[in-house]
Amino acid sequence: MIIGIDIGTTITKAVSIENGKIIRKVRTKASDAVTSATGAFGKIILENEIAMNVIEGIKITGVGASKIKNDIFGIPTSRVDEIKAIGTGGMFLSGMNNIIIANIGTGTAIIEANERGISHFGGSGVGGGTIIGLAKKLLPTAQFSGIIKLAQTGNLSRVDLLLEDIMDTDISFLNRETTAANFGKMSDNASSADIALAIINMVYQVIGVLSAFAARAKNIKQVIVTGNGSDNKLGQKVLTDVITSLYGIEFIYPADAEYTTAIGAGLA
Repeated sequence: MIIGIDIGTTITKAVSIENGKIIRKVRTKASDAVTSATGAFGKIILENEIAMNVIEGIKITGVGASKIKNDIFGIPTSRVDEIKAIGTGGMFLSGMNNIIIANIGTGTAIIEANERGISHFGGSGVGGGTIIGLAKKLLPTAQFSGIIKLAQTGNLSRVDLLLEDIMDTDISFLNRETTAANFGKMSDNASSADIALAIINMVYQVIGVLSAFAARAKNIKQVIVTGNGSDNKLGQKVLTDVITSLYGIEFIYPADAEYTTAIGAGLA
């Protein structure tokens, strides 16, 4: 058995892998890398009654991996490059071997993965951290669940400047409901719900456009969405309604997508 651990900036995820299959998954939250890694490891073995002697090794990745200098609890521990882990996990979960991956975490990394190798295509500082950061100043809650709840009743036209606000007809392949400028028409009557929706819309539009450009540059028609931000239903709607309709790129959300990096580390 191999334990793969992804030590993130806020959340750490761990998976157990046997014979190339994902058996168990856990997630923890802690303030430092060592506590996160050992906590995730302890949680996965204690909750699942795994004997220490069946664990062949631990593979760690993520921003906190560099803080772990020694083996964890005497078990051989190796470090896996995060880009390699994302690419490996993305190909495994999607069952595809020529893909573009948009890994949405605090920021967003765009990865190209195929049989020839795995590389960092690009990315953006825009991601889940952007949503939380803006919410702290603009909304009554910075809890992600609270932001999503607010956004479900929001009206984007009270915050975003749409093409219909400045044009009488469609432009090229852009319809009149397309955003011309995020936050470009901030109404005095805009509610917290409207602002919450506009924040999510802006973040996922940026992610979607960058992902679509990457996919089109490589003549690929699908983007695999992974990371903590992959399960945001409102974000998924933005990607489908805006990016797919404009650019013809399909976004795929594999099962266990939030564990992609931990899975990739364990399989690498």
